[in-house]
Amino acid sequence: QVQLVESGGGLVQAGGSLRLSCTASGRTFSRYVMGWFRRAPGKEREFVAAISWNGGSTYYGDSVKGRFTISRDNAKNTLYLQMNSLKPEDTAVYYCAADRNNMVRLTTANREYDYWGQGTQVTVSS
Repeated sequence: QVQLVESGGGLVQAGGSLRLSCTASGRTFSRYVMGWFRRAPGKEREFVAAISWNGGSTYYGDSVKGRFTISRDNAKNTLYLQMNSLKPEDTAVYYCAADRNNMVRLTTANREYDYWGQGTQVTVSS
């Protein structure tokens, strides 16, 4: 069992930056593919980014490609999402998630992820 806790959300103006963190409990964090998802009001949960167990592979959703960067520090059991050039349409609750069945295969599908955090709110004002 892995518990995930996100932090770093907040209110930022369009064009600004935020860095989200996701801290994991347990000793198996480094074995998992990790991902970030988001849910905007009235919308389905959307894939944002994923990263392999050692950070060697990453994948991004089209809406954030070139602006967001996913990374991880396995020694600290922590996942990050650096968000630059933020837009009002990035406003959402952001969730981190762990795929316990994969170390290298990156997936965008919600159902492939087994553990989820409680989410952190990101609000981008225009």
